[in-house]
Amino acid sequence: MKFIAAIAALACAAIVQAQTTMPPITNCATGATDLTINSFTLAPYPLCVNQNVCATGTGQLSTPVIEGAQLSIIGRYLNKIVYTDSEDLCSLLAAQGFTCPIPVTMTSITACVLVKPTAPVGIPVDLQVQATNGNGHVLFCQASNGVYAANCPS
Repeated sequence: MKFIAAIAALACAAIVQAQTTMPPITNCATGATDLTINSFTLAPYPLCVNQNVCATGTGQLSTPVIEGAQLSIIGRYLNKIVYTDSEDLCSLLAAQGFTCPIPVTMTSITACVLVKPTAPVGIPVDLQVQATNGNGHVLFCQASNGVYAANCPS
């Protein structure tokens, strides 16, 4: 039994090592959004546990990002939630030097969050990143299947 577990662990490590390109990211919004996304990236990839990952979205805002905006991250494996995080989007943007309200003239927004130590390592997670504006409207929703986290060197 230990032999099988060792082989499985080596196979998972090999998959993570081979997974150096972020899987495609798609729009998961079910209706209108306050931010039309032209491109969305997560970096670095694979995601590093206990290190920051930065999400950058470029596009066009239809309304300013206002206080109370939230960023939600959900990871699923075999359709079960294995990772969650919720952050104040204005606080994340303030750390990048931008204060809410974010004007509609801004065409690129970057928010960095710490990948929590509870992130599952070495398994393909279906990741959803959604931002909700302070007025309750969805700013954006982006999803990617087969996203990996790893224990990276500091």
